[in-house]
Amino acid sequence: MTPFPTRPLGRTGLEITRVGFGAWAIGGGGWVAGWGPQDDDESVAAIRHSIEAGVNWVDTAAIYGLGHSEEVVATALSVFADEDRPYVFTKCGVLPDPADPMLPNLFVGDPASIRTEVESSLKRLRLERIDLYQMHWPARDGTPIERYWSTLLDLQREGKIGAAGLSNHTVEMLDAAEAIGHVGSMQPPFSLINRTAGGDVIPWCESHGTGVIVYSPMQSGLLTGSFSAERAAALPADDWRRRNAEFQSPKLEANLALADALKPIAERHDTTVAAVAIGWTLASSGVTAAIVGARRPEQIDGWIDAATLELDAEDLAAIERSIDQTGAGTGRSAPAERS
Repeated sequence: MTPFPTRPLGRTGLEITRVGFGAWAIGGGGWVAGWGPQDDDESVAAIRHSIEAGVNWVDTAAIYGLGHSEEVVATALSVFADEDRPYVFTKCGVLPDPADPMLPNLFVGDPASIRTEVESSLKRLRLERIDLYQMHWPARDGTPIERYWSTLLDLQREGKIGAAGLSNHTVEMLDAAEAIGHVGSMQPPFSLINRTAGGDVIPWCESHGTGVIVYSPMQSGLLTGSFSAERAAALPADDWRRRNAEFQSPKLEANLALADALKPIAERHDTTVAAVAIGWTLASSGVTAAIVGARRPEQIDGWIDAATLELDAEDLAAIERSIDQTGAGTGRSAPAERS
């Protein structure tokens, strides 16, 4: 196992590698945000490959594949001794529509539901305690944030979870939660294409001692360097990306042009476009680490360099120019400098 550098996740006490394995896609299809059918054996091999390479955390969620992702994660981790097992992060608060899982998900903050969900996740993951438990999205069932955040803090005090965090919440919501009890971590989307969090949520977290693990740093495949318009057109009907504007013209062309612009930087560092894209998010002040997905072991090799890659001022300036030239994405084009 290669020792990768780690960073403290805020004040949670967790020391995590700069990249972690994201288990959204391996949940498979059959639900509204699925990635189509997946090979579980390949998924298990991918998770194990990332851990053997040096990654020390896996991020999943109860809704991914309607619990299937958590089950695959448990299978993958079953071969590791306790002292070698990576941290396991999962999420609550998103449920399938009982009438049809292909309908929009339900966003539930009811404390009784969260308590049921944590027990189900513990069972699927075969754990006695979840290292980091996160509210996946703000509730839309009328439950105020103060109530569901208090529930997560209660679970932490009870030892069901090691740390509590939020995902996809606004600064105003973070303020409300912080008034109840410290927000251990925050998980926003952040990439060269979706740069919005760099202007509000991430600076808030840095000023409050809240760890930040960003998701979709490769914008769900667009910034891997191997994606194409042909591949976008060939996505399966049950792959959520077919319905996403970033994978459709005219945004698709701008996004692919930005990915192409990263190639000279990747060549200069003898690495991949994917690693450069992830490295840009990690260069931003306030970002602790990035969640990176994979469905096959070889995909890990395409981004694992991001765990150690350091982009310099020349790299960051070139990327900023490429963002301006291509017009891709939204948000500030330069990451806030790390102190």
